[in-house]
Amino acid sequence: MTMNYSGGMTSLANRGGGELEAVWAKASAALKSEMSQDTFNSWLGQAGVRENAAGELYLVTPTGIARDWVRRNAWRRVTELWSQYDPQRRALELRSRAELDTAAPAQDSAGAASPAPAPKAPLQALASPAAEEAETAPRAPGLQERFRFDTFVPGPANEFAHSVAKKVACWSDGHFNPVVFHGPYGFGKTHLLNAIAWEAMRASPGRKVIYLTAERFLQSFVRAMMDRTGPAFKDELRAADLLLIDDVHFIAGKQSSQEELYHTLAALTQDGRRVVFTADRAPNDLTEMDARLRSHLQAGLVCGIEPADRTLRLGILERKLVQLGRPMGQPGLNARPEVLQFLADRFTDSVRELEGALNTLVARVGERVEALNLDEAQAILRPHLRGAEKRITVDDIQKAAAEHYGMKQADLISERRNRAVARPRQAAMWLAKTLTTRSLPDIGRRFGGRDHTTVLHAVRRIEALRQEDPQLARDLEVLTRKLRG
Repeated sequence: MTMNYSGGMTSLANRGGGELEAVWAKASAALKSEMSQDTFNSWLGQAGVRENAAGELYLVTPTGIARDWVRRNAWRRVTELWSQYDPQRRALELRSRAELDTAAPAQDSAGAASPAPAPKAPLQALASPAAEEAETAPRAPGLQERFRFDTFVPGPANEFAHSVAKKVACWSDGHFNPVVFHGPYGFGKTHLLNAIAWEAMRASPGRKVIYLTAERFLQSFVRAMMDRTGPAFKDELRAADLLLIDDVHFIAGKQSSQEELYHTLAALTQDGRRVVFTADRAPNDLTEMDARLRSHLQAGLVCGIEPADRTLRLGILERKLVQLGRPMGQPGLNARPEVLQFLADRFTDSVRELEGALNTLVARVGERVEALNLDEAQAILRPHLRGAEKRITVDDIQKAAAEHYGMKQADLISERRNRAVARPRQAAMWLAKTLTTRSLPDIGRRFGGRDHTTVLHAVRRIEALRQEDPQLARDLEVLTRKLRG
């Protein structure tokens, strides 16, 4: 892939650039086959690999919004593929073009001259704010500025995890050790881990905090073994006052790395140092993990994070709009309630997917997102909804609603107007508008040839009632999850 951005970004060539281009081409081909063409072109189509004078490699996106989307939705897979195709298994970091262009000039893979930064150690302790001001210690790669407690939206699904994270971050006594946050991809685990690191450094600048993704732990461990710097690597980890490792499940099945992590965990907990991990499953479900390591993880506090409910999803969207407005010089952006409600009801499985959908809208229309109506938002997001649209049809919705309310599917398309039938019919119409991209006239035709104004009335009626009727809200939530599988 050739990159011709301004600001020092040139084509990948010379000084190993051809090799980098070949590796990224293979990884790109694999990514393109795993996601839709529209999605790949929107977020990764203009990305490329850049190398600085110190030999550090970066995947560079043209914008910060694209960088954030890749980090949330594809970075794990990108690093897996890069490691698979790069014969040297070099570490790859993610940056936007602006981040590199505003930093100290980096040498790209074409070999353009630039001042070289000081070489990095295999691991770096996170600098406390005071240390950063004195420029005495660098910040570890991967820690994200936007992931702090003040940008985390707590709710019933995550309030216990949030409370535990706050206690760990303020170095409170009587803590459990280790702490393991677990939940599916996109539930906020990485956000909590970053927030702990930032707050712990602020609360106690003199203590040593190390934050690593599991991938970086593996890369650093392998590099240390190859460079025969294993003892230094071990000493660095075991000197941490707080060690945080994200996605520890990636270490399962890698025997030597598991062995090192087990001994590090045992040494730290025995000395009263604090350890926090995240995983996609509870420790007892990590069957490929070494039994001793799994037992140590189970011995602390295992804290699950549940799917966000609708109220929490709406709160996340509102907070995200504030964040997206800041780079535009705005105190915050707004969006129409029906657009936010559509997003909250459609993207229920992952907070990252939810935020990604909002990012897509803002990336396409900018500040005009405030004037965007529901049909326009659905049109923009249609490439991201195609998979769900194929799975969910109006017929699926009618069958699920009829079963849920204990009636026949034929009742929903009949002329009967008594409340026992009319309310489930309105709920099914609302679900059809929310979970499919069918137009109002099309939905009306599928409900016994009704006019589009009847469907619009039903959608508005259900939208109003769900705010007042907890049972209806629960019914809609249950049906949505059932239909989305």
